[in-house]
Amino acid sequence: MKFLFPPNKNTIALVTATVITLLFFVSGVLGILDYLIIKALLIFLTGCLAIVVSVILFKNSLIKNRPEDKLQDDSN
Repeated sequence: MKFLFPPNKNTIALVTATVITLLFFVSGVLGILDYLIIKALLIFLTGCLAIVVSVILFKNSLIKNRPEDKLQDDSN
């Protein structure tokens, strides 16, 4: 099955954020945002998005440009 976007972690986070935003908008327009189950669902989805984003951020390590043992002279 070929997708429009490759299913990686960044795409999953963007799709989740888009779905949550659309659910907030649609439930606000339809007036069902006051229901407890809708609020619980949206808060749960927002928490899932926060977890996914946290995993993506903490999994990516910083890339150092230079090794610390060999210092270079940049005074030229």
